[in-house]
Amino acid sequence: MKNCMNILVERTDCILYYAGPGQSNEHSTGWIGGNAPEFFDDQEDHIHEGNQRYYFYLSLVHPFKSESMISIFIPEDYEEYLDNNIYPNCSIKVIEHPTSTESVRDMFTNPGLIKHAISDGEISNDEKSMDQSFLIKLGGKPRLIQNPDYYFTKLTEESFSFLFQIDEDGYPETLLQDGYSYPFSFGSLYIFAKVEMNEIQNPVAGFWQFS
Repeated sequence: MKNCMNILVERTDCILYYAGPGQSNEHSTGWIGGNAPEFFDDQEDHIHEGNQRYYFYLSLVHPFKSESMISIFIPEDYEEYLDNNIYPNCSIKVIEHPTSTESVRDMFTNPGLIKHAISDGEISNDEKSMDQSFLIKLGGKPRLIQNPDYYFTKLTEESFSFLFQIDEDGYPETLLQDGYSYPFSFGSLYIFAKVEMNEIQNPVAGFWQFS
């Protein structure tokens, strides 16, 4: 993408994504809620860890590699990822994998989320994006809820850079099932990666925050 330099290096621009009801189609770049990608149908033992089971959260087509997706899984136990919320001890799983359609199997499906499609990204000025609502913001600078340096300490030491965030302020009203809470307590999840001029590698969950 021609704008990669502005988005991930100079960080003057960003890409904003939104979610709406309906199925994933040629006009969407992923989905939140629903079933995990078919790619994970034979990886139940790989995703779940002993007694710790995981829910599928979201899949996004990689903005700079259309043949890849980034999928996110969160522990079923809220206290588990509340207590382990900062890299390198963040319990959230972030996995890059080949692009895949949604599975018909519901072994990872979060009962609290109603599937919504994620729209194509829109390029925005980064400064202006700080005052906009969005589900996902990729590139630019993160919009933080809390500012302590310790969130970034280990990420900076290991040369990780901000890749994207998922902000629950941008949830459609129809996303949550009745009686269920926001997975991140009306907060935001921040994903980091090794960002080089021509490649983005090793996406990880950096941290998550709420007010």
